[in-house]
Amino acid sequence: MSDRIAELPGARLPDVLARELARFLQDQIVYGDIAPGTRLTEEEIVRRYSVSRSPVREAFHFLEQDGLLVRDRRRGVRVGLLSVPDLDEIYVCRIPLEGLAAEAAAQQRTAAHLPALDAAMAGLQAAFAEANVRDYFAQNVRLTDQILLASGNATLRRLLGTIGKQALRYRYLAYSRTANMMQLSVETNREIIDAIRHQRGRTARSLTEDLIQQSWQGIRATFGET
Repeated sequence: MSDRIAELPGARLPDVLARELARFLQDQIVYGDIAPGTRLTEEEIVRRYSVSRSPVREAFHFLEQDGLLVRDRRRGVRVGLLSVPDLDEIYVCRIPLEGLAAEAAAQQRTAAHLPALDAAMAGLQAAFAEANVRDYFAQNVRLTDQILLASGNATLRRLLGTIGKQALRYRYLAYSRTANMMQLSVETNREIIDAIRHQRGRTARSLTEDLIQQSWQGIRATFGET
């Protein structure tokens, strides 16, 4: 066997590095380690993480596409601000789309999907038992991804993939700032997975929409609005 690293068609190392850097910066933005409105420069990222300018530029581009960074001619690149109007625009789309995904998962899931759904649910429950907000959030995202996979609907996955990146910061706020949100979430998600298991599509959809609606209102309350 050759010791050479296999070449991936169409892949370049800067592309791979840029996506890894984008994911790293995304986590820092979502968790608030990089605050909303913070100005980011290529020079700063290059110096801090010892990378070249090209992958940094690409990482910024990916994050702009996902709505996490915004570019201004005078102020440069900065982390997008959080606001009630932005929250409302995202959630008015997210509720019906995730409801449809849960319903489709119940209708289309196969026996092969159940172990992954159960594993994701077990991870969610373990994080809840430890009262670990960051881990709970990560496990919740994992569970959402598994439901989308079970739905078998590539269009829904694409639409929610775009909206989902913008929703991540608000979803994390729901768990970090809203009282009892983790408990409500773990209990309702348990019911959602049970509905998917028994192929009760309307129940899975209704539970999902209600949970996201309550999350939405909880987040709005942290902005001092109802």
